[in-house]
Amino acid sequence: MPKVELILASASPRRKLLLEQIGLSFKVVPSQMHEPPCEDQNPVEYASTLAILKAREISDQYPASLVIGADTIVVIGNTVLGKPEDAESARQMLALLSGRNHQVVTAYSFLLKEAQIEEVNHVLTQVHFKKLSQVEIEHYIASGAPLDKAGGYGIQDYSSIFVDRIEGCFYNVVGLPISDFNENLNKLLTKHSLRLK
Repeated sequence: MPKVELILASASPRRKLLLEQIGLSFKVVPSQMHEPPCEDQNPVEYASTLAILKAREISDQYPASLVIGADTIVVIGNTVLGKPEDAESARQMLALLSGRNHQVVTAYSFLLKEAQIEEVNHVLTQVHFKKLSQVEIEHYIASGAPLDKAGGYGIQDYSSIFVDRIEGCFYNVVGLPISDFNENLNKLLTKHSLRLK
């Protein structure tokens, strides 16, 4: 049974922590890919495409490794929210989410170029924000925390007070639906008779 190295093609400290939490041994090699705006694709297709493209970028450098690509987006109505460009962009996103339901979509891919393995999965979580005060929004923006997070918030930090309910996987909102991910990783390893190093 061949052994393969696992690589996370993401700079997200949240994803790294979640993989460590379930005892995986892996290397982090972040994708440098510029994320194009979502135009004609539906949100699930968009997130899935980004997850695959990120994995392909790193897999080209490490064809014998199993590469994980991932992308998380926030969807409200017909609007897809990625990471805010600046404080004003974060302010607009949080105002848009205030008092409303939105979806968090995380797509994650597995790519082992040498064995021509490429799979992508996704999970959706419904999140509802309470009505936010301007003081709460400004306090959060001043912390600098919104700038590296889809939708301008991270459910695991101060902005947890914005969320009054969720339906679905909490960890999906953090950045990786860890239970679904682990199940599909094990299925892939069994199917292709692989073991992790």
